[in-house]
Amino acid sequence: MSLPESYLDYPLRRYGNDHSWFDWRLLRRSSPVSWPHGKAVAVWVNVSLQHYPLDQKGIPFKVPNGMTMPYPDLRHYSLRDYGNRVGVFRVADALNKFEIPSTWAINAELAVQNPWLVGHISSLKEVEIAAHGWNMDSLLHNGMSRDEEAALVQRCRSTLEEVYQPRVTGWLSPARQQSWNTLELLSEAGFEYCMDWVNDDLAYCVLPHKGNLHMMPLNTEIEDQFVMCNNLHSEDSWAQQVIDAIDFMQEEASALNQGRMLGISLHPWLVGQPHRIACLERVLQYLRSQSGVWLSTAGQILGHWQVQNSQSR
Repeated sequence: MSLPESYLDYPLRRYGNDHSWFDWRLLRRSSPVSWPHGKAVAVWVNVSLQHYPLDQKGIPFKVPNGMTMPYPDLRHYSLRDYGNRVGVFRVADALNKFEIPSTWAINAELAVQNPWLVGHISSLKEVEIAAHGWNMDSLLHNGMSRDEEAALVQRCRSTLEEVYQPRVTGWLSPARQQSWNTLELLSEAGFEYCMDWVNDDLAYCVLPHKGNLHMMPLNTEIEDQFVMCNNLHSEDSWAQQVIDAIDFMQEEASALNQGRMLGISLHPWLVGQPHRIACLERVLQYLRSQSGVWLSTAGQILGHWQVQNSQSR
């Protein structure tokens, strides 16, 4: 019995991608990008400031790093809360010490619970605040209606903007979880970039038919919680891996004459611990010492990339 002709009827079959999320592009064949002052790599430090509810619903799944023991899991709850009470100030002090610009992805519920903390973060030098969903138990997923998800996205942005006066233009989903509607809803809500996907070393436009939303890939392989909690490597090993990545990307960018981009993801409840903060300072000091690294915020890096990308067309 032969297959029906409709079996091979695949309307998205074409050269490049078989989807319309973003245009097909090989990084090494893309137009060269140069950063200010001839720097090889643009680096932004992203700090995720999070609230893990004690009584998590776990819909559609239990969020990574959330509560693991029977309710009330006060041991793990208080460890996460440590980041917002103690660790955050150590991380902020380290960033200031080495004059590192920073992007802070903040759960909007923290702006309701602790507006002073969000206000304090926004008062730091060279800081940009991005939305990080409502809390770490409010995941975006396909079980939500489009209207329900749209309202949640907009509520996160408006809540943060009540405390942080500049416009909030960046987004990082809790657990990087999305529905099929998320990117369109972010675009409609006025966000300019999303940090969820990790499939490139430069920014790129998503939903090109809309044209105003970009992906800023935030590396997970050298993220503090991925290296230390998932891979069970030491904080010293994490610091060395970040430094190795910075070294390699500078060498690659210089050899190919193509600028690269790297996002470094931090969590105050983890690297803000007294036995780890020295490792964070080691990384930040190394970043500051590198002549080939341009340190900035995610939004500023995207803006520079957009200018060059538009000129190369």
